[in-house]
Amino acid sequence: MNTLLGVLFVTLAGMGTGTIAWPMKLMRRQEFEHYWFLAMLAALVLVPWLVVLCCVPHPAEVYAEVGWKPILLCNLFSVGWGIANVLYGICVLRIGAALTGAVLSGFGVATGVMLPMLLKGSGIFHDAPGPLSPAGMAILLGIGVILVGVVLSSLAGFGRDRLRPQNAGLGRTSGKFLPGLMMAIVAGVLSAGIALGFVYAQDPIIAAVKARGGTAVPANMAVWAIGLLGGAAVNLGYPAWVMTKRRSWAMLLCSGHDAALALILGLQFIVAVVLMGQGMLLLGVAGAAIGFGIQQTLQLLGNQAVGFLSGEWRGIGGRPLRQMIAAILVLLMALVVLALGKTLTP
Repeated sequence: MNTLLGVLFVTLAGMGTGTIAWPMKLMRRQEFEHYWFLAMLAALVLVPWLVVLCCVPHPAEVYAEVGWKPILLCNLFSVGWGIANVLYGICVLRIGAALTGAVLSGFGVATGVMLPMLLKGSGIFHDAPGPLSPAGMAILLGIGVILVGVVLSSLAGFGRDRLRPQNAGLGRTSGKFLPGLMMAIVAGVLSAGIALGFVYAQDPIIAAVKARGGTAVPANMAVWAIGLLGGAAVNLGYPAWVMTKRRSWAMLLCSGHDAALALILGLQFIVAVVLMGQGMLLLGVAGAAIGFGIQQTLQLLGNQAVGFLSGEWRGIGGRPLRQMIAAILVLLMALVVLALGKTLTP
C-alpha cells in the first residue's frame, strides 16, 4: 500500500509541477516579475508557514533541536533551485513550455537521481541502493531512457522553432532560442536542489515534529517551510529587483484576474512539492531516486501537455511533431523502467 501511495503521490506531484505554466499563458496585464512574485510569495512563504504555525506543535523548539547544519544544507540546495526556478519562468517565455520542461527535467533528473545513490541521504534514504546494485542499474537505465526522450524533445523544439510562423503569437514565446536553451540547461542541473534539500535534511526535522505529536503532513511541511527560505529569497528577490528597476510595483494588483492566476500557480506548486516529499518517503530506501525520477518524468509530460494546449505546436507538423510524439512515448517507457527499479529494491 505504501508503494502504491508513493507512486500516486509522486505522479500527482509531477503532473502538478509540470502544468504550473498554464496560468502564465492566460496572463492579460501582468509581466513575469509581477505574477512570479505573487505566486512564489504564496508558495514558499505564506502557505508553508501558515501550516507550520497552525499544525506543528512548538515549531521554535523543533528547529532549535534540529540545529543549524540540516537547515543550512537544505537552504544551500534551495538557493540553487531558486535560481533554476527563476530561469524556468524566463525560459517558458523564450523557448516555450514544452522544450523548457524537456531540457530542465532531463538534466534535473540525472542530477537528482544519481546523487542520492552516490552520497546517501538522511533517515530512510541512508540505505539507498548503490548505482551498481540491481535496483541501481535499473534506475540508471531509466535515466538513460529519459535522456533519450529529452534529446528527442530538444530536436523537436529546434524543428518547431524553424517552422513556426513569425509573429504568430504561438504560446507567447519570445527571445533568441539558443540563449533560452542554455538557461534551461543550467536551470535543469540546479533544479534538483529542491528534492536534494529534502533528501539530505528531512529526517531530523520530521523526527522532531513527530516527537512532539505532529503528524506526517505537517512534519513534511515543516521541512519545506524552513528549507525553502533560500529559494524564496531568490524567487522573491529577482522579481522585486525588476519591479524596482522598472518602477512597476503598482502592477501587482492591477488585475484581479492575473493576481488570482498567480495565487493558483503558487498553491498548485506547494501542494505538488509536499506530495513529492511524502511520496519519496513512502517509496522506501530508494524513494529519493525512484520518486524523483517518476516525478520529473511526469513533470516533463505535463510540460508537453501545456505546450500543445497553449498553441505552441499549432500549425507545426512533419518531423518535429513526430519527434515530439516519439519523445512522449519514450518517457512513458521510462516510467516502466523506473517502476522495475522499485521491484528490485531489497
